[in-house]
This record gives sequence, structure tokens and C-alpha cells, in this order.
Amino acid sequence: MERIASFSVNHLLLEPGIYVSRIDRDPVSGMAVTTFDLRLTAPNDEPVMNTAECHTIEHLGATFLRNHAEWAPRVVYFGPMGCRTGFYLVVFGEVSSEEILPLVREMFEFVREFEGEIPGARPEECGNYLDQNLGMAKWLAARYLERDLDGIDEAHLNYPSGE
Repeated sequence: MERIASFSVNHLLLEPGIYVSRIDRDPVSGMAVTTFDLRLTAPNDEPVMNTAECHTIEHLGATFLRNHAEWAPRVVYFGPMGCRTGFYLVVFGEVSSEEILPLVREMFEFVREFEGEIPGARPEECGNYLDQNLGMAKWLAARYLERDLDGIDEAHLNYPSGE
């Protein structure tokens, strides 16, 4: 089997940031779909997110994105990476990290400022509704905004070179 693209990125060099993971095209229509790697923790160097806060960011992020005035029709998917070091955001179109940065900032500001009942966190709405941690989700969102997205540079918008 061929090695998939995400396993070809040297995770020893990867730092928190926003990266284009891949751009795929529908072979029939030619429509592009861009997958973003929203990396919140340095792989194999920082602690990973616990499932509760990861789950809360997923609920809040998906709710925000699917209700966004401009981007909602273009959002295909938002969800956590299995390794719990970040999230994938998939959108229709060929989009750069620089172009998606304002949306990602808005989304994490929404998470950081959120108060109230977590959307979709009731037993009839979610298969693991009790696994939520709003306080830590807000802390992670604030850290990502302040530490990683404020003043983000080219090195954190493109995957590191070298394998």
C-alpha cells in the first residue's frame, strides 16, 4: 500500500499552525476540496488534548462553521485528529492557509468566548454527550489564538520541509 500524505509529514518538525494538508479534486467535475491541518499542539513534544476538551471544540467549532454567513456552504467537515494534536477542516475549493486564517481565528475566538450549554451535548444529540470540558476547550482556544495565531508566520502556514 502507498503511504498516505499525512504520514509523510515529519511530525518531529511540525509545530502548531495552520497547514494545507491536501487538495483533492473530484475526477468527474474537477471540483477541489482543501483539507486543513489545524495543529494546536506540537506532536510528540507537548501533551495531547484530552478527549473531553477536544470533543467540546469539535461541537463548538462545527456549530460555528455551519452557521457562518460566508463559509457555511463551503464547509464539508470539521473534526479532531485521531492523535488529538489538532483538527481537520475540509472546505470546498482550492484555499490557502492565508485565506482560511481569518475564519480559523473567528472560530477559535467563538470557542474562547463561549458561555452556556454546549450545542449538541444532550443524550439524544450525541453518542458521548457527557465527555465535554468547556473550561479546557476555552483555555486551548485562547492559547492557540495568542501563542500560535497572533503574528503567525510563513513557517507555521506551510508544512516543514525535510523528512
